[in-house]
Amino acid sequence: MLLTQKGAVPSPPGEFSDRDLLLNQWRQVQALANEFWFKWKREYLPTLQYRRKWNEIRRNLQEGDIVLLKDNQAARNVWPMAVVTSAIHSQDGKVRTVNLRTTAQGTPKNFTRPITEVILLLPSTD
Repeated sequence: MLLTQKGAVPSPPGEFSDRDLLLNQWRQVQALANEFWFKWKREYLPTLQYRRKWNEIRRNLQEGDIVLLKDNQAARNVWPMAVVTSAIHSQDGKVRTVNLRTTAQGTPKNFTRPITEVILLLPSTD
């Protein structure tokens, strides 16, 4: 304005619609959600999962516990929750493997997972 001595700044060339603005906003929201999920998996989730090689006495997983199944192949927000149906004790009395029940698309599924692949969300009341 000062150099050209014109009173108004011309609008940028081309036509812009609300769709262009919404598309950019949608991409930004998706990028932020991906960043949040990546940081959640990398920084927060490991704090929920204790791996101290049984140097301290901790509660074993037991029947009725609600757990989150870790799945690095799954997309964000789709890690399934499951209920522990039975805990498999090793010779030293520690639980190292659990049998789980979950539902996928309305049908019940049963899994056997090591305790390193599950995260305790809600202990049973027993």
